[in-house]
Amino acid sequence: MWQRIQTLYLAVALGLVATMFWHVDFLWWLILLGVVTFMQVVALLAYKYYLFQMRTAVIAAIMLLGLQAWMAVAYFTWGERTAFNITAVFPAVAAILDFLAARGSFSDAMLVRNSSRLRSGKRKH
Repeated sequence: MWQRIQTLYLAVALGLVATMFWHVDFLWWLILLGVVTFMQVVALLAYKYYLFQMRTAVIAAIMLLGLQAWMAVAYFTWGERTAFNITAVFPAVAAILDFLAARGSFSDAMLVRNSSRLRSGKRKH
């Protein structure tokens, strides 16, 4: 499980998202973070199912990009009510890591598919 690079990407992204729970002020952002955290844990534990892992990582990344956009709009429109700190860029970094993990899962799925295709072929002498 840990020897695959996409597992490490997902673990780092999960750590980044988990640290945001202490820095988010609004209930809707907490709910969205909870859903994204759940999806990343599922993707992290689904290391045997490459395509499922890829799909959950992509959906989590899209949700993180939506959260990042929502946070940016809130920061620029609300002004003094929100404060910018370093955790504000964590959703963007976690989304990039999720997309990298999805790419790794897809390449693993293609590798397994091609190797099974080569194994199932009949040899002609």
